[in-house]
Amino acid sequence: MILYTCGQKKSLGSAHACARAAKALDQAGYEYEIRDLPGYKFVPWTWGQRRRGREEIRELTGQINLPVLVLDEGQTVIGSGKIVEWAKAHPAYQPEVGGG
Repeated sequence: MILYTCGQKKSLGSAHACARAAKALDQAGYEYEIRDLPGYKFVPWTWGQRRRGREEIRELTGQINLPVLVLDEGQTVIGSGKIVEWAKAHPAYQPEVGGG
């Protein structure tokens, strides 16, 4: 499983989309690789880097916005809201029901 993020990765807390996605995966119990890509959506002087440095994401999803989660099966989940929803619906660890 690979989480593509901007250079901020998990920093900036829940105010940042990439951090929200990473936190949701952490809380759901996943181990994953983080790949940070250049450029920032709201920083105009990085837009050239953003276009050139995100070709891998464009090939996978048809767009260049982050975060993007690539599941082991190759499926993609695009955007922090969708990644958070996916992580909540698919926890890595599900406790056993019942007892003794």
